[in-house]
Amino acid sequence: MEKESKDRHDYKPLNQRATVLPSYFNQIASSSPLKKLVYQGKRSQRCCTTIQATTLPVSKEAKTQPTSGANHTSNEASQTKRVMVIGGDGYCGLLPSTYPKRVMKLQFLVRRLFDQQLGLDSLTPISSIHNHIRRWKSLTGKTIQLHIGDVCDFEFLSKTFKSFEPDAVIHFGEQRSAPYSMIDRSRAVFTQNNNVIGTLNVLFAIKEFSDQCHLVKLGTMGEYGTPNIDIEEGFITITHNGRTDTLPYPKQASSFYHLSKVHDSNNIAFTCKAWGIRATDLNQGVVYGVRTDETAMHEELYNRFDYDGVFGTALNRFCVQAAVGHPLTVYGKGGQTRGYLDIRDTVQCVELAIANPAERGEFRVFNQFTEQFSVNELATLVTKAGEKLGLEVQTKSVPNPRVEAEEHYYNAKHTKLVELGLKPQLLSDSLLDSLLNFTIEFKDRVGTKQIMPSVSWGKIGAKPKTVAA
Repeated sequence: MEKESKDRHDYKPLNQRATVLPSYFNQIASSSPLKKLVYQGKRSQRCCTTIQATTLPVSKEAKTQPTSGANHTSNEASQTKRVMVIGGDGYCGLLPSTYPKRVMKLQFLVRRLFDQQLGLDSLTPISSIHNHIRRWKSLTGKTIQLHIGDVCDFEFLSKTFKSFEPDAVIHFGEQRSAPYSMIDRSRAVFTQNNNVIGTLNVLFAIKEFSDQCHLVKLGTMGEYGTPNIDIEEGFITITHNGRTDTLPYPKQASSFYHLSKVHDSNNIAFTCKAWGIRATDLNQGVVYGVRTDETAMHEELYNRFDYDGVFGTALNRFCVQAAVGHPLTVYGKGGQTRGYLDIRDTVQCVELAIANPAERGEFRVFNQFTEQFSVNELATLVTKAGEKLGLEVQTKSVPNPRVEAEEHYYNAKHTKLVELGLKPQLLSDSLLDSLLNFTIEFKDRVGTKQIMPSVSWGKIGAKPKTVAA
């Protein structure tokens, strides 16, 4: 295969991207260094109804039974040599790559534009994606190829697939915030267009250029909602009028963001059946924490830490609020219960999915979390941990900006990743102490105006909404 010059770049202006961006992006793009998106990196060297709740278990015995669709032989796992990470500049995607083989990152860098437009900032100072990759190489000797572009631009995506020929694709490249999708009509449209069309493009790219590639897609536990029955891992066996079938678990999305994830799951399941694509849908719970062994190696490897009301997650936000003396903001009654996991377990779960790929034509669903907490339980844990550090932590109930049940049953299954070898990092006193100390270290970077929620589910409208810094 002909080798491209390392200096070759392909340019596509921001206002010509395939995705329909909200109108305010045009103003940002005119002065942004991202006005032209650069494709860079060398070409690869190879061109009466009763419901019986059940799961489709990952059997430990399946290590020698590839047809089970769970574990596979070590020979098959060893074939994963090229890993493409889509969305390599976000909270999870920016983590240094611990994958043992060749890695390419595809990134549009639009997440940083969100901060500019909304007047937000990460608690941690985050370096540019280029400095991040250079520092990683200097410390580890490992090279990460970087391609900057948009997965909604199929021409760009096709070029990267044909040059890199991935064995596995980790898809983090979606707008990930429920509040962001509920700001106004343009953000709702952007979220669904970016997420659904981007994933469709990835599926078509796999079919056309890397049909043996394993898709590892980051989903969300929010697809399920809060049903009054146990939540299974993707599928449920139902007996109705004397007939039984195993069907996808019912979805009850609670925002335009969560709905985009439901659409993704349906599209992936369909293409697995129709085209023989192999895919693992990781329905992730709420992530907390910031440090991994790799990010602790150097400050230029820090990943972002959001604490605002748009992108911040519950436990991270509570720790920042405690560090700066702001009352913990519990939405409504505080009984909202969700699955949570340490960011180190996110990395571990993705690695396990890659090492144990799905069969051709198989659509797997893993519920990716390790523990369940209510918002009130998290507030209590942070209060106690803060008191040990001499912090005076208070809690206050604020009007819930979301449309959700504030007291409900919640019991979600999460056994498949454990069966693959997940060793959870549970939320211990020492971990909370470490997280609080980390937020205290950077508390001078906190903008207190970012703390309170500013997006209301009931007040979303067609008129573009701006948020004052």
